[in-house]
Amino acid sequence: MRWCRFRSGDAEAFGIVENGAVTQVAGTPFGGHARTSITLPLSQVKLLVPVIPPTFYAAGVNYREHVTEMAHRRGVKPEFPPNADVGYRANNALIATDEPIVIPRDATEQVQYEGELVVVIGRRCKRVSEAEALDCVLGYTIGNDVSERTWQRGDRTFWRGKNTDTFKPMGPWIVAGLDPDDLRVTIRLNGREMFSYAVKDAIFGVRRFISRMSQYLTLHPGDVLWMGTDGPTENMKDGDVVEVEVTGIGVLRNPVVREH
Repeated sequence: MRWCRFRSGDAEAFGIVENGAVTQVAGTPFGGHARTSITLPLSQVKLLVPVIPPTFYAAGVNYREHVTEMAHRRGVKPEFPPNADVGYRANNALIATDEPIVIPRDATEQVQYEGELVVVIGRRCKRVSEAEALDCVLGYTIGNDVSERTWQRGDRTFWRGKNTDTFKPMGPWIVAGLDPDDLRVTIRLNGREMFSYAVKDAIFGVRRFISRMSQYLTLHPGDVLWMGTDGPTENMKDGDVVEVEVTGIGVLRNPVVREH
């Protein structure tokens, strides 16, 4: 099942995407819901960020080649995380598919994409085992963890480098019923494939993250966990288009605009 949030006219709602159309749903995917009689062509609605998360989690450094590449660029030895540690991102940075990533005029040239699988929590969970972890998941969507590397290195926190407005494209919808170990992420810049990787190659997988997090944090319906990226990342510039594709989900596509 593919869940979306969409706007038609002045109305916003959750919907189910099937056969090129959206059927509006009364309620939400996180609780009671029912299909309505309203069905619209997908081309006639505006897709929104598929969920506004109560808490926005990010796995951060979670793939070996990405860790190695970033360490090489800094001239240091790569250090791999000993545990599944989680960080946080800000909802103000969220944008939907096809909306522009806006690079601030005072940003450096080092503004880069990070294509990632996003896990959407479907029910409240606390102290779950790895075997139980996927029972807490509603489904999966796609994220682009845009990063201004100079700010990321220089600020005491990631407040600008990771959380500037428009730096977190997410979408186009949430797909239920997938096994994360079967999924593959492909990143394209202006139609050129930049990198492709298997989700199962993560240092720590979805099950490990959810289980470890839930020992200390209560996860709630609508929370999202971005699983990190792999491989080298390149600069994006004004006029570029970046696409992140995940098998079984679709494509998250965003143009890039620099403020003048």
